[in-house]
Amino acid sequence: MSRIPASKPAPASAANKRPSMAALVWERAVLETKEFSRSREQMLFIFMFPILLLILFASIMGGNDIGGGVDFKQYFLAGMIASGIMNTGFQSLGISLAIDRDDDVLKRIHGSPLPASAFFMGKIVHVLMVSIIQIALLLLVSALLYDIPIPTDPAKWLTFAWVFLLGTAASTVLGIAFSSLARRGRSAPAVLTPIVLSLQFISGVFFVFTQLPSWLQHIAEVFPLKWLAQGMRSVFLPDSFAAQEAAGSWQHPATAIVLAIWFVVGLAVTIKTFRWQRPNDR
Repeated sequence: MSRIPASKPAPASAANKRPSMAALVWERAVLETKEFSRSREQMLFIFMFPILLLILFASIMGGNDIGGGVDFKQYFLAGMIASGIMNTGFQSLGISLAIDRDDDVLKRIHGSPLPASAFFMGKIVHVLMVSIIQIALLLLVSALLYDIPIPTDPAKWLTFAWVFLLGTAASTVLGIAFSSLARRGRSAPAVLTPIVLSLQFISGVFFVFTQLPSWLQHIAEVFPLKWLAQGMRSVFLPDSFAAQEAAGSWQHPATAIVLAIWFVVGLAVTIKTFRWQRPNDR
């Protein structure tokens, strides 16, 4: 009597396979970007406001040599790129999370099968994509309207990459952490906007950093925007300008250390204080 061969187990259905973490993160990032694209007001603020500021300051203060043969509009471009990263990762993300918490969106997401890590990583990827578009628009406008030179040295773009990634990571986790400060979504702009605006004034964005009082410089050195702006100046300004900085150099190691510390601090505060529900919910 012949033996009937044992049947092989049926392959698992693709529908039963759990998606990978990378797939979940990407799907969440795409969803965040779609929701962002539907908010015309938010898109205009994120993309057009930095361009309007660049045009305004370049028109008023362009042509002023601030040292080392650098025009103020070149200096301001680097500051606006750094400030745009902070605005997108800290201010806009923090406000949107506070609003989502107020509307019970976060509560529903927390009750879904989506891992919290995938949700937050999707937020970071979304911020990266938006920031890249914002920076590309700033560079395009600065090159076309003001003939500001774009770096061609690969080493400069390598510096841009790590400053951009560290700055975005630090800004994003801080935005997530600070989103819990606002008890209501509509009060979030009143909480977060003054923080960003104050840092912009003391971190070398609107003014040349070394022209600020020394005590303001020391305060700015504690916060990430000063180092993010200085890191971007090392990319978009000639190396000769490093001598005009407060320390007489670009301070790349210090920039990396401070941004990494703020990332760790923001991550620790997020883990400790982030709320999925409104403060009054039980």
